[in-house]
Amino acid sequence: MSEKNAAPRDFGFGENETMLRDLARRFLDERMPPEALRRLVAEAPEPIYDEGRRPPWDEAIWKEIVDLGWPGLAVPEEDGGTAFSLVGIAGLVEEVGRHALPSPLVATLAAALVLRAAGGDVARALLAQIAGGRPATLAITGARGSWDPAEAALVAREEGEALVLDGPAHFVQDAFKADVLVATARLGERIALVAVDRAATGLELAADHIHDLTRDQATVSFSGVRVEGGAIVSRDALAALRRAWPGLLVLVAADLCGSSEWQLQTTVEYAKQREQFDRKIGFFQAVKHPLVNAMVEIDRARSLLYHAACEVDRGSHEAETAARMAKSAASDAGAFISDRSVQLHGGIGFTWECDLHIFFKRSMHNQALYGDGVHHRKKLADVLIGPIG
Repeated sequence: MSEKNAAPRDFGFGENETMLRDLARRFLDERMPPEALRRLVAEAPEPIYDEGRRPPWDEAIWKEIVDLGWPGLAVPEEDGGTAFSLVGIAGLVEEVGRHALPSPLVATLAAALVLRAAGGDVARALLAQIAGGRPATLAITGARGSWDPAEAALVAREEGEALVLDGPAHFVQDAFKADVLVATARLGERIALVAVDRAATGLELAADHIHDLTRDQATVSFSGVRVEGGAIVSRDALAALRRAWPGLLVLVAADLCGSSEWQLQTTVEYAKQREQFDRKIGFFQAVKHPLVNAMVEIDRARSLLYHAACEVDRGSHEAETAARMAKSAASDAGAFISDRSVQLHGGIGFTWECDLHIFFKRSMHNQALYGDGVHHRKKLADVLIGPIG
């Protein structure tokens, strides 16, 4: 590899990225410690699993996050953002996952990545709103969680200069926290990308019954929702979606790495304190070895995560492959430490009073979001080896 094409040292994670990560860690340590998270989302189990629930979130913290400029990290400078590297954004999102922060931040960053990839005047206007603190989310997936155009259930038809939308969008993250939905719809043989206000006439949100206590998810139904030209980002957005896809996988993988690290460190501390047979349980190989294996898996996933973010930042044609590898490894690491953390906490690990379940459920949600490890390994095999049969 020539020096010109070589990846930067430490994946480009430099002084600015370190400062952002450390700031995020200090801020979230103070504003969202485990006891505050517990009071917010897991004080008692009974109301949590009511049908149609909308998990609470602290809007005051969101206002502070806006003041810190985090929603604008993926927004170009000319549109009011900071155009921060995806490597740096990944470091921030790791801290969000480490604190299981209930907020629309990750969903908003994802929407910004898609709009930035689409470009154009409408996208720039929306990006400026996001940089100003307007929360957004993506409504781009069908009933199977895929954004594949062949599986899109939301359909657009042209009516003069406007588009009219009918059908559902599934698995919309933090839909009840967002002000605007960035949606895709089939427009003949093309994919349109539009922005729809959550309060638009003909738009209905139905809360999905999910286990994750730190976010909401909705199925959004569009019935004759009219989108005027000023909200039509693109009538042919397939190429933009493909460019943005690796970045979306990086965000979810970063959240996974953060929640996994919290579970690992919490379990290690527990193993140093809990005694059995007159010894700390961390003395026993049956406890040591799974924790070391979890550490290796998480570090492997983190390495792949920052490699993928770096490839996106460089505009590499290998970005999608790297992102699928990162999401696959992060999903597997999350599943492994979630299982071991509960087991190694013994009886208390299965209780509502133990905070592990909050991070366990967030991890489970992220493992499936945009495809689990098995899904991405199959996609990688199709690319690297070729389809079977």
